[in-house]
Amino acid sequence: MHPDIIKYNNSLAGAEQEICDRLARDIDENLPEAENKIWHTHPVWFLEGNPVVGYSKLKGCVRLLFWSGQSFEEKELKDEGSFKAAEARYIAADQIDVQNLRRWLAKARDIQWDYKNIVRRKGQLERLK
Repeated sequence: MHPDIIKYNNSLAGAEQEICDRLARDIDENLPEAENKIWHTHPVWFLEGNPVVGYSKLKGCVRLLFWSGQSFEEKELKDEGSFKAAEARYIAADQIDVQNLRRWLAKARDIQWDYKNIVRRKGQLERLK
């Protein structure tokens, strides 16, 4: 795991740090081929330069975001933004359903929209996989 992600997690307190540590560990275990770093101030994992999953501390919770998550067809993930992203929010680490998370991470590998080139395509997304 990138040292900056460890630093990000360590900057949090209590339940938020526990949630982020668990998410980071599970994401790393299930997407070992993914590059990870702090991107736009938050931990993000990339496959072939394309962002697929990340998390961030929000007021009162931690948000887990899948850039292509709306295409996963998972009722537990809620639509986020005007593109294809979907999210889950946690206030305690024991809310993280490991089976769901592993399934979502497998889908993140297999179902991707091309966010890497969204600016070049003037806001148009194309399906990669």
